[in-house]
Amino acid sequence: GVLFQPELFDVNGDGLPDILLSFTALKNASVLGVSKPWVTLMALSGMNGSTLWSSHVPEDIRSVQCKGLALVSSAEPVCLVTGVSKFLSLLLASSGEPIWTLNRSHLPSETLASPAVTVPDVDGDRVSDLVILALGKTKTDLYFILVSGKSGIPVGGSVKYSVNGNGNLIGPQVHITSHGAIYILFGFGNVQAVSLRDIFAQARNHDSFPPGLQQEEPEWEKLRSFNLSELIGIYSEGVEFLQTVRSPDGNCSDLLITTKHGLTLLRGQDLKPHWTLEQQDIDSQPSPGYFNDDLALDFMIQAQSGNSIMKKVLVVDGKSGLPVWSYELLCHMKKSDVLSVMTLDRKSIFLFWANEKQALLKSLEPSPRVHHLYLLHPAFPTVLLDLSNTTGTVTASSIGINDLQKDAFYITVTTSPTSEHQPGFLSVSKLRLRWALMTQSQVVPLQEAKLRVSQGELRRLLSRIKFTDFTHKF
Repeated sequence: GVLFQPELFDVNGDGLPDILLSFTALKNASVLGVSKPWVTLMALSGMNGSTLWSSHVPEDIRSVQCKGLALVSSAEPVCLVTGVSKFLSLLLASSGEPIWTLNRSHLPSETLASPAVTVPDVDGDRVSDLVILALGKTKTDLYFILVSGKSGIPVGGSVKYSVNGNGNLIGPQVHITSHGAIYILFGFGNVQAVSLRDIFAQARNHDSFPPGLQQEEPEWEKLRSFNLSELIGIYSEGVEFLQTVRSPDGNCSDLLITTKHGLTLLRGQDLKPHWTLEQQDIDSQPSPGYFNDDLALDFMIQAQSGNSIMKKVLVVDGKSGLPVWSYELLCHMKKSDVLSVMTLDRKSIFLFWANEKQALLKSLEPSPRVHHLYLLHPAFPTVLLDLSNTTGTVTASSIGINDLQKDAFYITVTTSPTSEHQPGFLSVSKLRLRWALMTQSQVVPLQEAKLRVSQGELRRLLSRIKFTDFTHKF
């Protein structure tokens, strides 16, 4: 199985992002032919798919992060690998060789709850550090541990918080306010915040702060409960996803909160709602991108109830919170991601999976069903482009940029259907978007309105798009 989106990062220096992923297979043990899990971390060439390096790791991997890490003093690119239990390691991106691995004795009865997050230097070695969130023996006990990015050694002791809430673990995520105050956002089905200053003070047991932790945020501090609890309540219940998104009119990111019942955008400066959209059954994380020309990030969302074969896809205007595009499609694949990629003219194209538009009458046919990858371009909102299809189950996907050619590519990880006695096959494929648009895409009209250009001309126009790498978050 695969637990996370493949990380796309140039590990061999050829200018093209490579593909880092982890998978679990069954390996025969010597005792009576018993199979045991064997977890492999692997880097595949973005050029031709060959294996650049691979290594065995002791547990399933929750996350691989390579972009934007400043955890070593040299310029050598590195990757941070977080497991599902106690494994945390910093690797050389070029070889997979470990630089350091967290000693498991620092998590005697706790398990890692989520990927580690990077924070500004707290131990004075001029290298960014890490915050890890660990679960105790009961769900209500959470522990924050500061870890040196340079050495992998904890900075002080663990800091325990008892939290209430029901639902998915949210975060942790780092939020830096316009005054430079640093908060860690987390919760169970809710969103709470704790100041990194508070974590540091308790971990080190003193109140002398490094330069990066000198600031507090008055608007946030007002929200502490009356008993001066260290936790700040931000959103009370029902939270499925939390994202920080770039604000178009300030130097602080805003917070997009997704619940089963809708979306709310909170202003990052004072945490007041900017807008709220009611929409039931949102089942994947919204994908930010630019659909219109107002320079505010918009969001594509998918909504599908558990017993429905119809999926609603919407684009929500980032300024008003109102839907600006929507369509319903048949979809037998559950929980697939929406991805977006930006073009040089500051528009975004959005990609998502669904079944064939004309396939409603075929929906009762036996498997294997064919899943289609659709592309929406905001300049042509009355059509979708059908780029590719698969009969496998899409377990993960990522989108990357070939910066030299200004092209984008879509990575799909699929598993073949499994029988009772045979494990399925894992497949990794790469689709170049401009090539697909020009040579194999099918234009799917969404309404009777006539296109301004022919279908062939539309494909030619879209195949000339130039893509750029752009992050929507701080």
